[in-house]
Amino acid sequence: MNPANWPDRLLVVDVEGNGANPPDLVEVAALPIRDDQPDTATAGAWLVRPPVPVTPFATKVHGLTNDRLAGYPTWSEVADGVRAFLDGAWICAHNAHVDYRVLARHLPGWEPTGVIDTLRLSRATYPDAPSHSLDALIDHTRLDLTDAPAQRHRATYDAYATALLFLTMAARYETWADLATAAVPPGLPGAPPPEQEPTLW
Repeated sequence: MNPANWPDRLLVVDVEGNGANPPDLVEVAALPIRDDQPDTATAGAWLVRPPVPVTPFATKVHGLTNDRLAGYPTWSEVADGVRAFLDGAWICAHNAHVDYRVLARHLPGWEPTGVIDTLRLSRATYPDAPSHSLDALIDHTRLDLTDAPAQRHRATYDAYATALLFLTMAARYETWADLATAAVPPGLPGAPPPEQEPTLW
């Protein structure tokens, strides 16, 4: 597929939470795709001090501790910057329902132009893959993550891995419409309209 036909702004996003239910954000990453590559030079990344302490389980997953986050701004201090960065863009994420819902809850009134779910796309692209988790797909597609920032389960790392996975799969689709049909979950922004049943009139 020719990337020239892609949306003007496509951001691969990932979020990490504090383990509360519903979660408070502790990290947000937004990685632009430009010229068929992840553009790390212009990526957005925010660490956030949550109002409720990070649970031990969440720290075990992403490695972010309350002490580490103590000196970072609260969500109210970074929300406008995150909103401005995301405004007008398509977003892409693995299991995108989760990232989309958390971001929408933290950014009232915000809505992306469209939502690409690489989990949904992988099921269409690699139906015989043994698993469609991000870790399994990294192995299945043999992604080179040498240049990935931070470590697995940090938002910046997972956004980078998801970007490479997306680009690997996108090469198999002839048009953006074909890709969107496979990748946008029904009911989320960017989903193709349902086909109309033929009628007599």
